[in-house]
Amino acid sequence: MNDGQQVSSLPLPPLQYVNLFSEENMRRGRTPLPPPPIHDTYSMFGQTFSADDLIIRPLESQGFKRLYPQNFDHKRELKKLNHSILVNFLDLLDIFIRAPDSSKREEKIEDLNLLFIHIHHLINEFRPHQARETLRVMMEMQKQQRLETAERFQKHLDRVLEKLQTSLTMSQETSDWDCKALVPTEEMIVSETPKGEFEMSDSCIAPDKLMCDIIDAI
Repeated sequence: MNDGQQVSSLPLPPLQYVNLFSEENMRRGRTPLPPPPIHDTYSMFGQTFSADDLIIRPLESQGFKRLYPQNFDHKRELKKLNHSILVNFLDLLDIFIRAPDSSKREEKIEDLNLLFIHIHHLINEFRPHQARETLRVMMEMQKQQRLETAERFQKHLDRVLEKLQTSLTMSQETSDWDCKALVPTEEMIVSETPKGEFEMSDSCIAPDKLMCDIIDAI
């Protein structure tokens, strides 16, 4: 395979995408548009896939022989495959020691390759379950964070209401004290006589009435 046909198993460096979304490009509207939806086929890591394909394709559709039945227990089959890999690896070491040039060496390598493909496929079948569990855990964490935020907000609200109630009570007590300290204005009311003279009300105290009489006599 020449250099032009080599395909990297890793995505492109992120700076090639980050530089396209610089502040200047965003200000001038030069950022690239999102890719259009894929309706037919697409290429990923050098392989062609169809949009209608299953997320996890069967082994038969990929050209591999199935080593376990259709209805099976994942845990049990993974253990069996693990034991088979160990046994075949020991057989391969024995072939390397006894007959390194034997054709059985290539057969054992192919058997090991097929066993690893089966283990990889069985692990991938847990991906949807892992995605659902990851989403469930994330939603549980978000729910817990919202509940804690609401609880803290309620505590702050109760504290503010308590302070407002205390301030209102103190304000009412201060207002009552000021009202008691004021001199009643009814005692200072004077009425005008028909002759244009002013006379104090009966509620005036005796010294004030005497002083008024002296001033009137002058």
